[in-house]
Amino acid sequence: MSRARSAWESLGADERLAGLAAALLFLTMFLPWYEQHAAAVIGSGRTQELVSVNDNLNAFAVFSFIEAAVLLVAAAVLVLLFARAEHHDFALPGSDGAIVLLAGLWTILLLVLRLFDRPTITGHGVAGNVGLQWGIFCALAAAGLLAYAGSRMRAAERPEPPLLRRRPRFEDPPAGEELTVVAPHEPHAPAPPIPAGRRPRYPPAPPGGE
Repeated sequence: MSRARSAWESLGADERLAGLAAALLFLTMFLPWYEQHAAAVIGSGRTQELVSVNDNLNAFAVFSFIEAAVLLVAAAVLVLLFARAEHHDFALPGSDGAIVLLAGLWTILLLVLRLFDRPTITGHGVAGNVGLQWGIFCALAAAGLLAYAGSRMRAAERPEPPLLRRRPRFEDPPAGEELTVVAPHEPHAPAPPIPAGRRPRYPPAPPGGE
């Protein structure tokens, strides 16, 4: 418990908001997401009886790919933030804020899909339908809060340092480094004087020249 408390205290404000949103997303899975209306036939022959069943179902009662993906997103964000709070260094395909933002947007997409593609009730002698309950809208709000926290984390993160480049040829050297200046060659500089008593040596004339 103290480890979790110290990890929470070491997080920034935006990271705490992301952790709170992920925890709320997990808790909403225990709320009623769906409302079941079914009619079942009980008994056989002349003793058959039609029974109406109305029940509230949470996300775990109709656990499918969508509910499993939502649970995985909430757990993954909490694990990521806990690892960062304990200063674990590992590389991700993007920044932490970008990962949290994508996780929130992915969850929103899944829940919106669930609003139109509701779970079905199947069974021998059972006919019914499934409506929506307020819990799934709470989950949608928690996913939106997660995406918002990810966008704040992404905006607050420092950009990567630029790549080192070679210093331009005529750029001032750093402090403490000496600069060696080489005088350019002057093609029209006067020839050195010839010592007395010595004849000048000329290069041989090219073939065919005068």
